[in-house]
Amino acid sequence: MSAVVGSTEPVLAFDGDCGFCQAVINRISARGRPTWNAVPWQFLPEETTNLHLGRLDREVLLFLDGKVIAGGADALAGYVRSSSSRRYRIIGIAMQMPVLCHCARNIYRWVARNRHRMPGGTPSCAVPTTRS
Repeated sequence: MSAVVGSTEPVLAFDGDCGFCQAVINRISARGRPTWNAVPWQFLPEETTNLHLGRLDREVLLFLDGKVIAGGADALAGYVRSSSSRRYRIIGIAMQMPVLCHCARNIYRWVARNRHRMPGGTPSCAVPTTRS
């Protein structure tokens, strides 16, 4: 998708193979009507995603002009903040407030680790575990 490379608006990349991720993006898109695009990372150019495959398996990434500008809860907050719905914009702004951003990041990480257990999730949604 050329919208990421050379785009003037950020694009949210999510895991298109994850039913839970797709359901969340569909819900936000339908109700919040964000002005930014959300695209499964699998549909983006390899030159955009190759350097970020490890992160893309674990979190959504916000790309601008082919570069990552935010990840995880921060990327999701930005996407929600681009909403045409006042309620969603307020939620996105709140997610980035100093105290709430720590909570949002912790909640996001927990949900991301457990997305295969969420409604719409399947075993293929499980985040790969890393070994130390």
